[in-house]
Amino acid sequence: MAIAKGYAATDASKPLTPFTFERREPNADDVVIDIKFAGICHSDIHTVRNEWKNAVYPIVPGHEIAGVVSAVGANVTKFKVGDHVGVGCFVDSCVGCATRDVDNEQYMPGLVGTYNSVDRDGKTATQGGYSDSIVVREDYVLSIPGNLPLDASAPLLCAGITLYSPLKHWNAGPGKKVAIVGMGGLGHMGVKLGSAMGADITVLSQSLSKKEDGLKLGAKEYYATSDASTFEKLAGTFDLILCTVSAEIDWNAYLNLLKVNGAMVLLGIPENPIPVHAFSVIPARRTLAGSMIGSIKETQEMLDFCGKHNIVSEIEKINIQDVNEAYERVLKSDVRYRFVIDIASLAA
Repeated sequence: MAIAKGYAATDASKPLTPFTFERREPNADDVVIDIKFAGICHSDIHTVRNEWKNAVYPIVPGHEIAGVVSAVGANVTKFKVGDHVGVGCFVDSCVGCATRDVDNEQYMPGLVGTYNSVDRDGKTATQGGYSDSIVVREDYVLSIPGNLPLDASAPLLCAGITLYSPLKHWNAGPGKKVAIVGMGGLGHMGVKLGSAMGADITVLSQSLSKKEDGLKLGAKEYYATSDASTFEKLAGTFDLILCTVSAEIDWNAYLNLLKVNGAMVLLGIPENPIPVHAFSVIPARRTLAGSMIGSIKETQEMLDFCGKHNIVSEIEKINIQDVNEAYERVLKSDVRYRFVIDIASLAA
């Protein structure tokens, strides 16, 4: 067993602290990765604070992982030592399931999360990217295009694919009017990706404080949702609305911004249920839907798309010793737009 170093949560009410643990010995189909950077996702905070009531401690969070291959198993054919690679939200799945669908594997049974899950041996806890190394089965490792910087590519492994997947599924492109609700770590990726696909992007944010950024990143319009006139002005405007916020907003008000046959897709997860009135969807045959990350196949497609269009996340790089402060700043929306941990700081 190889010894790994990282930061872990040991209790819902305690800060993350230094943690040493064992990584499994690599099998013939495994890739060993020296982790260079790890993005901070709001899901990390939900998990380590047990807000989803499924935490199993200790937890090393992190599913936006960018690094360099340090070793490969004898049967590995896709990667070699020195390759720039990424690991996203899951590190294995049920390859023998009758219902397996490689295009939708994120929704299939048997998914093994990158952290707070159980590895394929059925007993070993998976631990994530706030650490210096990870061992991952070849089929769940992603290739990061060489023209993209590793630090700003890390958030693509969750934030990037979380926006790319619904944009593609609902056919965002030329002639489509798309609204992004929330201009944060997820939302800013929707602006970049959607505009690169050729869609007409509008940002709907609580205030206009990030309007200059939104327009610079590719949005055509930017409106404050704190202004009641926004909902009157934009009624029946959009083909697609992607809601990235976890706050408890009135979904009915946003559904009324859709055209006939429009869809509103939920990406953020509010803590409590939000009521939806039938009249918000029936009269215009609107759809309220949800979307979660993407398959390995689609994630690689997204990375290749980002490489072609030179798309990465807007980041603030931090040392791992500052992770607890970063969590508090995420909750205050005090980051533009994604924190990325420099794992080299573990050695400090």
